[in-house]
Amino acid sequence: MKRFNLRVYGIIINEQDEVLVSDERRFGKSFTKFPGGGLKWGEGLKDCIRREIREELGLNSVIGELFYFNDFFQQSAFREEDQLMSFYFRVDSIAFDEIPTSDHEVPLSVDGEEFRWIKRELLSPDHFTFPVDKLVAEKLC
Repeated sequence: MKRFNLRVYGIIINEQDEVLVSDERRFGKSFTKFPGGGLKWGEGLKDCIRREIREELGLNSVIGELFYFNDFFQQSAFREEDQLMSFYFRVDSIAFDEIPTSDHEVPLSVDGEEFRWIKRELLSPDHFTFPVDKLVAEKLC
């Protein structure tokens, strides 16, 4: 059955002009993306990214303006029958010093999720795995 998969991500940039990225390993695949995830029934887009940030980072946040959404067909890398619609919001306020980052190997070799900062001046689409994230990274460079 073909279906839409709505994804919502946060663009988190700290005072040192570094961008937060999520390195993950799931379903036998390692990938790098922006923090965020899937919209649940009954949620608004900003509610979704606030929830995802709370779940992934353990922090509350203030969500800002919509930065980007894909207006083209993008097939899911995990489910061929899914068409992705991805929304990227700026995160206006979060406790940057409480974000749980680590010095970890990329790509991850065990299932899970780790976070790290990349200086925006060094940010490249090549840091990311998925096509829409690559476009967003290009817009941030």
